[in-house]
Amino acid sequence: MATTVQDAPAAGLELDVRNAAHRKHPWRWLSALVVLVFAAQLVKMLITNDNFGWDVVWSWLRAESIVRGLGITLMLTVVAMVIGVVLGVLLAVCRISANPLLRGAAGLYIWFFRGTPTLVQLIFFYNLSALLPKLNLGIPFGPVFASVDTNTLITPLLAAILGLGLNEGAYMAEIVRGGLLSVDPGQREAGQALGMKNSRIMKRIILPQAMRFIVPPTGNQVISMVKATALVSVIALSDLLYTAQSIYNRTFETIPMLIVVCLWYLAITSVLYVVQSFIERHYNRGARHQAPSFWDFLRIRPRSQQGSAA
Repeated sequence: MATTVQDAPAAGLELDVRNAAHRKHPWRWLSALVVLVFAAQLVKMLITNDNFGWDVVWSWLRAESIVRGLGITLMLTVVAMVIGVVLGVLLAVCRISANPLLRGAAGLYIWFFRGTPTLVQLIFFYNLSALLPKLNLGIPFGPVFASVDTNTLITPLLAAILGLGLNEGAYMAEIVRGGLLSVDPGQREAGQALGMKNSRIMKRIILPQAMRFIVPPTGNQVISMVKATALVSVIALSDLLYTAQSIYNRTFETIPMLIVVCLWYLAITSVLYVVQSFIERHYNRGARHQAPSFWDFLRIRPRSQQGSAA
């Protein structure tokens, strides 16, 4: 039987590859040339086009009003994600519950908040006083203990928190539910066979395995939430975008102020990308293929899986 190229090292034979021809990649070089031409044109436009107003960009980049608006954006992101994660875990538990009423209520909540635009929800909560002029606290169908004016209670900040947080809870519920269902049911049965309680099984067995499937989409949701906070500008909340809009409405420097907003959003999301990549690699330590790093997109040649595993 003839010896193949793959069998040659095992048979102790030496292959002569001195005259082996390199594989040609003409389309790869052509596509690289096209990309370089467009990149050079873009750099030329950024440098020579005075309409970008880079001097205005640098003067406003760290202005007090812009930094204050950035703080509102970051605060909204953190608060909305905390509400979304907590609410998502509760909804995910209800979705996989044996109680049909809990499953139905959680499914209805997720259906509504995932099926309507976030912008519509923000405007709805901002105008909640038109539907409910007063919010009452008391026994259902019984006496009222306290009452508050809705227009006074629902400020733009609270409307933004409610709109973003409740909407995020619906998406996080599906992420958490998918992560929990990804773990083999035999893992829970094995823990029960060892006499472990359900809480300990969830903490020591289910969650560590489910986190590999929960963390990456949760990181994506955090990054999406940072950008979604720009929607609150329609309800006159002084976030980063609304602050920039109020400035260019006075100075008519629209493009430079929008560039300032883009630079800050890019800085925040880049930091979050790096943090997410480290967290993913932490939870993928035992996996056969390591999660890609944030900096892998800078590599000219892709890193081999064997080399990374070694």
